[in-house]
Amino acid sequence: MDLSGALEIVRLSDVGCHREHNEDAIASDIEIGLLVLADGMGGYKAGEVASEITILTMLAELKEALSDFDPGQVDPVTGMQAESLLLAEAAAKANASVYSVSESQPQCAGMGTTLVVALFTNNKVLVGHIGDSRLYRMRRGQLEQLTEDHSLIQEQVSSGLITREQAKTSNNKNLVTRAVGVDSEVELELHEYDAEVGDIYLLCSDGLTDLVDDDDIQATLTALGSNLQLAAKQLIQKANDNGGKDNISVILAKVLKPFAAEKSWYDNFLNWLK
Repeated sequence: MDLSGALEIVRLSDVGCHREHNEDAIASDIEIGLLVLADGMGGYKAGEVASEITILTMLAELKEALSDFDPGQVDPVTGMQAESLLLAEAAAKANASVYSVSESQPQCAGMGTTLVVALFTNNKVLVGHIGDSRLYRMRRGQLEQLTEDHSLIQEQVSSGLITREQAKTSNNKNLVTRAVGVDSEVELELHEYDAEVGDIYLLCSDGLTDLVDDDDIQATLTALGSNLQLAAKQLIQKANDNGGKDNISVILAKVLKPFAAEKSWYDNFLNWLK
């Protein structure tokens, strides 16, 4: 399924004001409707290695898996689109690759990365994430966070130990509880949402969300939603204006038209029999 005419995608990454190199990695493939973002962590340049391995693995694995895949299938166990299993398998291979390099290369010991991925298929968006990089949806003027951070601070908020306002100034802000490559296995949290024409989806690293609050993100997308390139630049500029203490990465995708999966001849034949 070629989604070139159904989606508009813009991606942008910036080193920020204080870092010497960029440990974020971002990529997209509009033909298969794939968006991927990773925010690396580790020793000198090791985070950069982890995020790059993860992005390249996700792209390669999903490009190959979807090349002869019949979209529109539903997994009988989960009830989700069958492509969700492909996302989980690709993430598992990325984790194995990063973990292997971390174990075998002393300079990369302990490295890891967050991951957030979106796959558009059959008028749906499949969302997977590990760590605290996020995915938001802007629909009819309202911004909604679709992922929940795998972080110590989120666990404290969820359990009622601290408020969201207290979380903004907590010293535990960047401690993730799940990351790619840190352990031999990691679970990709998966969710599925219906996509609508006009939706704008934002994937971002915490270099944005730590410094730009949701109200400002919503205001930016409301004002500049018709110009995604300018919207991406403005979001990064806001983060830098507020200190730019980390790398800042954003991917924006707007749904331009429906992208229902075409039924195969076998599906049409079964419908005819009915």
